[in-house]
Amino acid sequence: MSLPPSIPSAVPVTGESYCDCDSQGEASFCSNLRTFHKVKDCQCGEDDDYFDWVWDDYSKSSATELSCESRKVNFHTEYSCGTAAIRGNKELADGQHFWEIKMTSPVYGTDMMVGIGTCDVNLDKYRHTFCSLLGKDDDSWGLSYTGLLHHKGDKVHFSSRFGQGSIIGVHLDTWHGTLTFFKNRKCIGVAATKLQNKKFYPMACSTAAKSSMKVIRSCFSPTSLQYLCCYQLRQLLPEYIDTLEVLPVPPGLKHVLQNKLGWVMAMKHNLKDRERPSASSSSSSSGSDSESSTSSDAEACQRKRCRWT
Repeated sequence: MSLPPSIPSAVPVTGESYCDCDSQGEASFCSNLRTFHKVKDCQCGEDDDYFDWVWDDYSKSSATELSCESRKVNFHTEYSCGTAAIRGNKELADGQHFWEIKMTSPVYGTDMMVGIGTCDVNLDKYRHTFCSLLGKDDDSWGLSYTGLLHHKGDKVHFSSRFGQGSIIGVHLDTWHGTLTFFKNRKCIGVAATKLQNKKFYPMACSTAAKSSMKVIRSCFSPTSLQYLCCYQLRQLLPEYIDTLEVLPVPPGLKHVLQNKLGWVMAMKHNLKDRERPSASSSSSSSGSDSESSTSSDAEACQRKRCRWT
C-alpha cells in the first residue's frame, strides 16, 4: 500500500548526528534570505584512507559539483529547481560491498536519498522536477531522510529520520542478494533481497539547495571463507565496538584483517543497539521495536525486512 505524499519541509532535521560536534547542532536558518549559514564540516567517523570507489564526475546531474578528491558531492550550489543525482565510479561486482555516506549539510526539502541503482537509471531525468528519484522505478532502491524506503514508485516506513551529521551505511551482499542499511553505524534493517546476478552502482540524490554528502568509507571484499569467518566472529561478539580489539590474534594478522575486513568486524547487527525510530516516526514503520533482546544478532537485523524480495 502506498503512503500519501508528504509535505516537503523547509526546516532541517536536527538531533540525528553521529557525533555531538557543535557544527552538527541546530542549523542556523535565515527565513528572510532562505539560506543556511555555513558551518564547518566535522571530521568525526572519517578514519579511512583508502576508498574502493568515489563519485563519478561523468555520471551525474548537471546541478552537482565534486570536491574532496571526488568523495564529496555538492547539490544545487546556488538554488534548486529540481532533483540532482550522482552515482559511484565503479560498478559493484560480485562480493561484499559496504559504504558510508555522511550528511555534511542541513538535510531538508522534498528529499535527500542514499541507495543503489543500475546503469539504466537516468540521473538527469528529473532536473526540473522535485521528487524522490531513487526508487522511482524498478531499477533503483532509495532510503529517504524522512525514513521512507522507496522502490518501484512505492514507499514504506523503514526507519527514523536522518539529518546533518548522520552517517548512513549501506551493505550490498551480492552472494546472498541482500541490501542492508545502517544509521550512525547501527543496523536499520534489510531493505531488499534476491538481488543476485544484478549490476548496481551506489547512488545519491537531493532536491535541497546547497546540500552535500560525503563518502567516508567504501570497501569491497570477495565472499571468501575469510570474510565469512570474520562475519561470524562479529555476530559472536556484538557488544564490542571493534571485535578485532578483543581477539587474541598475532599483531601481524590483526593488521591484515584490519586493512582488509575491519569494516566487517565493526558492523553492529545486534538488536539492543539497533536503531529505534523516534516518537515522531510513524507507528506503521516496518519491523517491531519490542522484540526480545535475547534473540540472536543475525536474526535481529533480518527481522526488519521490507516486502521487496
